[in-house]
Amino acid sequence: MKPLKIIIILAIVLGIAAAGWYFRPSEPVDENRLTLYGNIDIRQVELTFHDAEHIAAMYAREGERVKKGQLLAIQDLDRFQYAVDSAEAKAEAQRQVVARLEAGSRAQDIRKAKADVKSAQATLQFAQKEFDRLQALVQRQSAPVQALDRARAELDAARERMRSLKQLQVLAVIGPREEDIAEARALLKAAESALDLAKKAWQDAHLYAPADGIIQDRILEPGDIADIRAPVYTLALIDPVWARAYVSEDRLGRLKYGMPAHIETDSYPDKTYAGWVGFISPTAEFTPKTVETPELRTSLVYQVRVFACNPQNELRLGMPVTVSIALDSDAESSTIPPCPER
Repeated sequence: MKPLKIIIILAIVLGIAAAGWYFRPSEPVDENRLTLYGNIDIRQVELTFHDAEHIAAMYAREGERVKKGQLLAIQDLDRFQYAVDSAEAKAEAQRQVVARLEAGSRAQDIRKAKADVKSAQATLQFAQKEFDRLQALVQRQSAPVQALDRARAELDAARERMRSLKQLQVLAVIGPREEDIAEARALLKAAESALDLAKKAWQDAHLYAPADGIIQDRILEPGDIADIRAPVYTLALIDPVWARAYVSEDRLGRLKYGMPAHIETDSYPDKTYAGWVGFISPTAEFTPKTVETPELRTSLVYQVRVFACNPQNELRLGMPVTVSIALDSDAESSTIPPCPER
């Protein structure tokens, strides 16, 4: 019976200990500190060329860190260069047309117009004398009537030619019409715009990094056809980086923009990242299943973005994090701490 007594006594002791632990005073809840659980989020950009053409070269690989403005890839430039050369030639030809019209008539052109008028006057005088002579001969019946008719026609033609050359002389002195100059200038502007467009197409055949980031995916390779529908790279932006978390409605009222926060990860347990509340969703949603707090998974919550300082690029996309926010901090007077230089 002794073993049984011992077992009973041990059971009673364990029961008392368990009850004491279960009914122990709970640790006080800090109502001035909010702990959230979420994941690191960043922006991603799909980089594409504008026009369809073969890729000539690619200069970045997956995982490579790139700087804003860095050349990442280039297309075959022959077709784009031909378009630029053609547009330049057309624009230059139209510039000469405008210059000619704006300069007006040359002195040589005016002198030629005056000489043509004098020549026409001499021809007209000769035609008039010939007509008068034949008219007198016809009256004496010494010349046929047909000769007089031919002389009359030549006289009329000389007279009309004289009028025409005098008008040309006037136009040579006045110079081009303002409407013609305006039309030539408009055509020049259109030609220069076509040249700018050709140069822009040539420039768009070079793919540059729009911001600092890390090449996440290298989708195409040299020789592939690339255009606006075919991404060449996926670029993960390293700034800004934020923790996407969710807060319940009963704590939402105490959360303000600019509140300082601390971010911790399992990857670097001894390290804390400075951050601040940069976004609070205006609409509620059901908590995503990725959130690690079971009691909130079926609740309506609000998304919060806590932007983080990430000077060493240790915070990666999707990394689980714990965010701690001091609710008693004065968001209006607090300033966002500057992030260390990379």
